[in-house]
Amino acid sequence: MLTANKGSTFKVFKQLVKRDIRVASRQRSDLLNPLIFLIIVVTLFPLGVGPGPDILGRIAPGVIWVSALLSSMLGLERLFRDDFRDGALEQMLLLPVAVEISVLAKILVHWLLTALPVLIITPLLALLMNLPLQAWGTLWLTLFLGTPVLSAAGAIGVALTVSLNKGGALLSLLLLPLLIPLLIFATAAVEAAVAGVSPAGPLALIGAFMVLCITLAPFAVKAGLRVSVN
Repeated sequence: MLTANKGSTFKVFKQLVKRDIRVASRQRSDLLNPLIFLIIVVTLFPLGVGPGPDILGRIAPGVIWVSALLSSMLGLERLFRDDFRDGALEQMLLLPVAVEISVLAKILVHWLLTALPVLIITPLLALLMNLPLQAWGTLWLTLFLGTPVLSAAGAIGVALTVSLNKGGALLSLLLLPLLIPLLIFATAAVEAAVAGVSPAGPLALIGAFMVLCITLAPFAVKAGLRVSVN
């Protein structure tokens, strides 16, 4: 019986992921906007501060991470928005599986659509910002470990503001202060790699943030959605 329940839960999870990806693929502009925004911001920095390799190399971790953070937030508002408007969100809360499973599916889809393209083009971003080659792997690791935190923490903020007509500004005010520690540790890890020091400490903290957010976010999102729907 337990095996059957697990199989049914995984089947529903997989169907939710496929459904959200299919819906998102119909809105290609929403998919491309965060990536285009990220590339434009990173490309404009060398023009604004000058092409000096020393300057670009020093600011590269912060620029890339801030750009990734802001581009991720561009796609957050639609996480539950469309489902709330057409009533699918209420149906999601009534599914015969735990709401947390549906929330995890939403978070996974957001990560796949916004963070995975960033991970793919990370070497290009590092090259544009003249980041030393020995720090490329660390930058990729910080993004790999940190972007799930952006999606999970962002889902909490969206759940609390989904019923508001213009919740984008409030969402930014809620999330940006909470994500400052992540930004600090991510840039510290890359700077340590540039200096030839082991980045294991900051990377371990980012990994701890990721595990904590992925574990607790579904429960927080569930509570926020129930408040917003009611």
